[in-house]
Amino acid sequence: MASRYGNLYNISTTGASVTTGRQDGENISGIDASEKLARTDLGRMSKYKETIQSVSSETGIDGAIIAGTISRESRAGNVLDSRKCGDHGNAFGLMQIDKRHHTLRGDWNSENPRDWNTKVHILQGTEILASMFTAIGKKFPGFTKEEQMKGALAAYNAGPGNVTNLHDPDSRTTGKDYANDVIGRAKFYKRQGY
Repeated sequence: MASRYGNLYNISTTGASVTTGRQDGENISGIDASEKLARTDLGRMSKYKETIQSVSSETGIDGAIIAGTISRESRAGNVLDSRKCGDHGNAFGLMQIDKRHHTLRGDWNSENPRDWNTKVHILQGTEILASMFTAIGKKFPGFTKEEQMKGALAAYNAGPGNVTNLHDPDSRTTGKDYANDVIGRAKFYKRQGY
């Protein structure tokens, strides 16, 4: 399904790097690694499916991309510390919103994943992604919406100033594979009904 953010199926991806692929103790990379990591997170992610779909309807961003981002950022909450933070305490919640750059809204997930505060958090992360899409679109107006979305994902991780071209938007992202990995995971989640 095409949208103002492009069609997920038309976004090219190489998947996870070897470094990212090792997260679960295996020596794998590429799309296979992204899909395996996403599959590992699927049970935890299912708790948020309804909320993700609601945020997707509200924002227009594909729910599978939201799920792919949550999987990459927090492994659906599995790698957060006791304060529900990551990145040395600088990033919060399922979508790892950076506290240094954003005023946090909502709860990381709450005991009830259908709770309004969980939606607020996922909505905030998705709105940040949408703002990255707008920034990348202004920076690279001649590219397709799909290329711009891939750049937006890289910008979600590294900031729009670190996306220097859309032929290799991951050159300055964590693991040098962030957008490619999220897209690989998102394509898996799309097949799961996200």
